[in-house]
Amino acid sequence: MSDVKIGIIGGSGLYKMDEMTEVEEVAIATPFGDPSDKFIIGTLSGQRVAFLPRHGRGHFISPTALNNHANIWAMKSLGVKYIIGSNACGSLREDYAPRHIVIPDQLFDYTRSRDLTFYKRDVVVHPSVAEPFEPGLCDLLYQAVAETGATVHNGGTFIIIEGPRFSTKGESNVYRKWGCDIIGMTTVPEAFLAREAEIAYASMAHVTDYDVWHEIEEAVTVDAIIANLIANIEVARQAIRNVVAKLASSPDFPSHHALETAIISRRERSYVPDSTWEKLELFIGKYYK
Repeated sequence: MSDVKIGIIGGSGLYKMDEMTEVEEVAIATPFGDPSDKFIIGTLSGQRVAFLPRHGRGHFISPTALNNHANIWAMKSLGVKYIIGSNACGSLREDYAPRHIVIPDQLFDYTRSRDLTFYKRDVVVHPSVAEPFEPGLCDLLYQAVAETGATVHNGGTFIIIEGPRFSTKGESNVYRKWGCDIIGMTTVPEAFLAREAEIAYASMAHVTDYDVWHEIEEAVTVDAIIANLIANIEVARQAIRNVVAKLASSPDFPSHHALETAIISRRERSYVPDSTWEKLELFIGKYYK
């Protein structure tokens, strides 16, 4: 399956891509446990693509319970070089309205209990995430959404909270004062793990509500979120088709070399226990002797 270079992680509302042809379902076992679901692998816009519903088909995995390590490891094992994450988000600013789409360029991690790295022991890695989303991929994704005619915003800081509850008004107003633009419960550690795996990552964030800071709008409800997500589903699918076509040339991005200067441990196989090597060889093997 080395011809699979593009991964799509579908968020709330986006559980499948009906436009894919030559489809097969693949269960992937990883050293980190089971991914969220079987991978749906097929052809889209002339490219082989791996689709994974982030919360599982039926939406049964809560944000904090997601096995992001297994999801990203499995993507890497398929040969994926680019991941487009589809995310639902709340807006923290007036001009980012419900049913708009945002291509964020920054992340603010406000989670509390998530495992944020592949490299917890035996191998020490300090990756740069100054630009947590791959800028070149974000540009292509922005163009792909703009081509659908939908309202899309290029850039924004995406704050990720623990969930599963929504914010209090006090929290929401503080996040606005901090300069955050949109808010959600996924993307961390998904984006960070993708960087550690040398996969270029970008997010297509669908605004479903104004969080709870907006005095005129009603409080956030699941029903309202689902209604706005459903309204954007065809836009999301068309945008994904567009960006997949743009990746046909297989562009090289800095994310694809993120570990070259990030591994501080001595790069000799003999220093890494077998149990750790089993988990990390997929990422660091080419840098070790």
